[in-house]
Amino acid sequence: MKHITISAKILRPLIVFALNFRDLGVLVVRFWVARIFFLSAMDKISSWDVTLVLFKYDYNVPIISFVTAAYIGTGFELLLPIFLVLGLGGRLMIFLFFIYNIICVISFHFLWTPAGSAGFDDHVDWGLLLLLLFLYGSGRYSLDYLIHKKYGYFLKINQQIKKIIRTKKLELQ
Repeated sequence: MKHITISAKILRPLIVFALNFRDLGVLVVRFWVARIFFLSAMDKISSWDVTLVLFKYDYNVPIISFVTAAYIGTGFELLLPIFLVLGLGGRLMIFLFFIYNIICVISFHFLWTPAGSAGFDDHVDWGLLLLLLFLYGSGRYSLDYLIHKKYGYFLKINQQIKKIIRTKKLELQ
């Protein structure tokens, strides 16, 4: 039994230390993924003609025109990183980012060739980081956390809905 106590005395501070830096790690991951996609958007904006050519001939986006796809893709790459860095919108924005990453991989067929395997691996890595963020959330260093601390979950809408339901039940009786 004594060896368990000694192990606990050694491991407990290490676990507490790791837990305290968990949110810092989440912040670093948010910045890392956001930086990659934001820089991609800046490249698209800086050479818009090249972007349109890429969307017309390389990125095979179904259903919508290549011009619309270029605007939507660039818009996603501009806006989603901002939400991700701020930690605003939490899991919803992270989920949208995750889906956008999947669409990027599916629509750019070069990634599926042996020459594009490095790019494919990059997208898989970013997708896994986004999946981990989705499972964990934005962490303590986010606007979502500050909003939750001030207003609670769902901005206390849940309590207002319960009041409305109670009054409707009383009216029905």
